[in-house]
Amino acid sequence: MSNAGKILITGGAGYIGSHTVKLLQEQGMDVLALDNLSTGHADSVNCPLIVGDLSDKNLLGKIFSDYQIDAVIHFAGSLIVEESVSFPQKYFENNVANGLNLLDAMVKRGVNKIIDSSSAAVYGEPHYMPIDEDHPRKPVNPYGESKLVFEKILRWYAQAFGLSSVSLRYFNAAGASLDASLGEDHPVETHLIPKVLRVAARQEEVLKIFGNDYPTPDGTCIRDYIHVVDLAQAHFLSLNKLNQDSGCFSYNVGTGKGRSVGEVVNAAMEVTHKMIPIEYAPRRAGDPAILVADAEKIKNELGFEAKYSDLEIIMKTAWAWHQKLLDNHKYKQQELQMH
Repeated sequence: MSNAGKILITGGAGYIGSHTVKLLQEQGMDVLALDNLSTGHADSVNCPLIVGDLSDKNLLGKIFSDYQIDAVIHFAGSLIVEESVSFPQKYFENNVANGLNLLDAMVKRGVNKIIDSSSAAVYGEPHYMPIDEDHPRKPVNPYGESKLVFEKILRWYAQAFGLSSVSLRYFNAAGASLDASLGEDHPVETHLIPKVLRVAARQEEVLKIFGNDYPTPDGTCIRDYIHVVDLAQAHFLSLNKLNQDSGCFSYNVGTGKGRSVGEVVNAAMEVTHKMIPIEYAPRRAGDPAILVADAEKIKNELGFEAKYSDLEIIMKTAWAWHQKLLDNHKYKQQELQMH
């Protein structure tokens, strides 16, 4: 590892970003976070944090001239599929145009290593299972399309400017840090596990399950859940890769095992000891029955191992974090009442 430069992490105060900051610091690396705090939290990182946006080209120029940046890990972007369908412009602006600003600032300063948060959404409707990296890429929503466009841009930048990249195609990120110091806390929660836990904690009355007539054992959708700590490790291994090899690489980050929505609900009831009332709603448009990664390539080439992605560990860590959030919330409510 070259310790000369800093690792710039865009979206570093977000869910996956903050876990990656923590892991890299534990590995003795020098980290700098950039986040506009639209969905991230300043208190989730204890490294230098620059509050700003990738749309600000002057700020990017200043960061790359003020700091010796060795590589970039790029998390900043918009990621809600349903929202992308209603507001495609936001997704192409955040995930493509702002990403271009970042790449151009890197090229100007001769920074030639980037790890990009991509998504299994680049594949679209699965043609076969499990999905490997060679699977056709035909996104079915603007979110997936924006991620695919950026992957293509990275390939052309590799050819033109010698920019090396790893695109990590995440499946379903879940769980929280093992010490409950970090976890998922979005202003609008769209992910299944936090939603299930909100019902377990009686913050919501009932869990809506979209579709129970899929061709799966229990009729609910099957997804590949990857623990956020394992996901952070994939970024660390990708940095090692770019320190050894140049080129454009893409990897699925998943476990190769699928769990159904029904199984997730049962696991939550076991971990929380709470009943979770459910109601079935019609299927959502564009939701495939099964999405599971073929994760052999990242195992073979980067030595990746999903250590914490067992559903029980995901649920236990997410619940410990969720209870901590609830306690913080109660504490704040009491503070407000006292003043």
